Amino acid sequence: MAGTYNNVLELINNTPLVRLNRVTEGMKGSFFAKLECYNPGHSTKDRIALHIIENAEKQGLLKPGATIVETTSGNTGFSIAMVSIVKGYKCIVAVSDKTKPEKISFLRAMGAKVYLCPANVPADDPRSYYEVAKRIAADTPNSLYINQYFNKENTKSHYLSTGPEIWEQTQGKITHLIGCTGTGGTLTGAAQFLKEKNPDIKVIGVDAVGSVLKKYFETGELDPNEIKPYQIEGLGKNLIPGALDFSVIDQYVKVSDEPSAYATRELALKEGMMVGYTSGASLTAARTIADTFSDNSLAVLIFPDHGSRYMTKVFSDEWMASQGFVNSKLNGLESHATVEKI
Repeated sequence: MAGTYNNVLELINNTPLVRLNRVTEGMKGSFFAKLECYNPGHSTKDRIALHIIENAEKQGLLKPGATIVETTSGNTGFSIAMVSIVKGYKCIVAVSDKTKPEKISFLRAMGAKVYLCPANVPADDPRSYYEVAKRIAADTPNSLYINQYFNKENTKSHYLSTGPEIWEQTQGKITHLIGCTGTGGTLTGAAQFLKEKNPDIKVIGVDAVGSVLKKYFETGELDPNEIKPYQIEGLGKNLIPGALDFSVIDQYVKVSDEPSAYATRELALKEGMMVGYTSGASLTAARTIADTFSDNSLAVLIFPDHGSRYMTKVFSDEWMASQGFVNSKLNGLESHATVEKI
C-alpha cells in the first residue's frame, strides 16, 4: 500500500531542509535548517542508533535478547530504546544529572532503564556517566556498549546519510555547514562527505563556554581550566571524543547559555520551529560570524532535536528566570499567548 511502512525505523533519515527567514534578517546569504526532529525519535541520534545496531547485527555481535548500553544526554538513549523495542533488545542508559526530567521520562516511557550520574565530575571518575555505562556493559552478559563518543560508526552513519541528503537538497550549492559538536559525529560525518564533493565548503563547529573542544582544536591542548558548568545539553565535552573528526572543521565558535536560550525561543516565536537548545546554539554561532557570509552564501544549520524535550528548561519562564535570563522582553521574545480560565 502506498505511504505505509513496516515499522517506525523505516522513517529514519531523509529529513527536510527548511529556509530560515525572520531570524536571519539583515544577514547576507541564504540560511536553511536541517530539521532532524522529523526523524521518528525526534532527533538526529536515530541515524546512529539504527546504523550502529544494524552494523553490530551484521557482525554477529548482537544475539536475541541482548542488552544495549549507552552513555547519553537523552536523545541517543531514546533512539536506542526505540530501535531496541522494534528489534527485541533491552536498553540501559547512563545519563548526567544535567538531563532534564522530561528527557528521563521519555527514556523510561520507551522501556529504558536509566542510571543518573553526576555531571560535574571528570570523565574518568567512576561516577561519571561514561564510566558507569562501561561498568554496566562489562557486568551485563550478552550486552553491547554503543560508546557513541568513540565509535567511528557514529561518524560514518552521517557520512552515509546526512551529508548526501544535504548535498542533494542544496543541489551542491552549500557553502557553509554549521553544527554543534558533542560527540561530533553528526557535524563531522556530514562534513566528510560534503568536503569530498567540494573542499571549499566551510565547516563551522559550535562549542559551549565551559567545554574543552574549541581550545583543543586550535592548540591541541586539553585544558582542564576550560571546564566549567553550563546548561546546554548535547553540546561540548570535558573530553575529546574519538568520533569527532577535527580535520574537516575549519573554524570553531563558542556560545554561551543565555543567547542560545533566547535564540531557541526566537526560532519558535519567529519561524514556528519547535526545536531544542542546541538549535538555538547553532543559530547564535551563525550570528556571531555573520560578517563572514556573502550574498552568495548558502549555509545549512543542523538543528538536532525537538523542543518538546526542553519544556521545563528553555521554554519555561520560571527556569529562564532561575538562570538569570531575564532579557527576553528586551530582545522582543516575550510570548503574548495567555491561558484564561473560564
